[in-house]
Amino acid sequence: MTGKKEPWDQYHDYEGLDKILTAQTMRSAEAGNPVHDEMLFIIFHQVYELWFKQILFEMDDIQRRLANDIVDDRDMQPILQYLNRIVVIFRNMLNMIDILETMPPQAFVDFRQYLSTASGFQSWQFRLIEVRLGLKREDRIPVFHADFDHDLSEQSKAHIRNAEDAPSLYDQIDRWLSRTPFTEWQDYKFWEEYRGAVYKMFDDKAAQHPQDKDEIERGRHKFDSIFDENKHADAQKQGTWRMSLKALQAALFINIYSNEPILQGPAQLLNSITDIDELLARWRYRHALMVQRMVGMGAGTGGSSGYGYLMETLQKHRIFTDLFALSSYLIPSQALPPLPEQISREMGYRYKAQEDAA
Repeated sequence: MTGKKEPWDQYHDYEGLDKILTAQTMRSAEAGNPVHDEMLFIIFHQVYELWFKQILFEMDDIQRRLANDIVDDRDMQPILQYLNRIVVIFRNMLNMIDILETMPPQAFVDFRQYLSTASGFQSWQFRLIEVRLGLKREDRIPVFHADFDHDLSEQSKAHIRNAEDAPSLYDQIDRWLSRTPFTEWQDYKFWEEYRGAVYKMFDDKAAQHPQDKDEIERGRHKFDSIFDENKHADAQKQGTWRMSLKALQAALFINIYSNEPILQGPAQLLNSITDIDELLARWRYRHALMVQRMVGMGAGTGGSSGYGYLMETLQKHRIFTDLFALSSYLIPSQALPPLPEQISREMGYRYKAQEDAA
């Protein structure tokens, strides 16, 4: 043995640094008018694309595990771990905007002319993340008077179409929630007692705030649609709820009784999902403000409506809003109907349940 290292033993080869560090081409420099901050602009977006790739990689594993008819208990830990990793990545990307905002608007104006029609709107990986999370084509805000993927390459369009043809993370979580046990157990139906407690909350609010009577009645009607099939079907047609009836009931049950040992993992999963949805909204907001700071109220790079479009997406491109809406129907812990002893015992860890039965 000569002790000579193979090329892949070297750090720069393992990391592919020859490709990464030579992937920044300043078009302003090519045009003979180099603008210093264009390098920051390029690297910022390249780093974003790498994080997008990592998010999609994590989603591959999460969705593979959730695709099973019955999710193995052993899959819960990696699902939670990778969802949390996605949360941390989104937080990091949100904070990265601080770096780009060190670029003054004049610097952006100086090299913007060299971008031609290039736009962050054309990031197919980000569009793929949106689709795989559960954003549907028909729910998107129209832009460019064409589909959102109109300007993407054929290969990128194929990735988008394949994702649209497969169950999204939203679909998988809906089905997973729908299989949640304990919401009905022999003669027990948790919502029969819980509904009475929530109705009391509505009555108390109506008595204290009679001027809000109409709004309180709308809240009561929406709450009823969680437990009535016909009302829920109507609510889905009107866009009030997107989740299935069983999934909504299960999500509410998990939130209410999240301290029960067997529900702690599912509660963490739902919390991570709402974290992702919230962070996406916060990222859209920061992105919109950054665009306004750089180009004012004018058109965005590539011809989009810029700030106005981005602010619209903040509300209309939300995905897991049903999980947020359920918080309207939480009541103080001391007012919660206690679970039947048998169900509470079943939701404990098995070895503890066996000790209690002994």
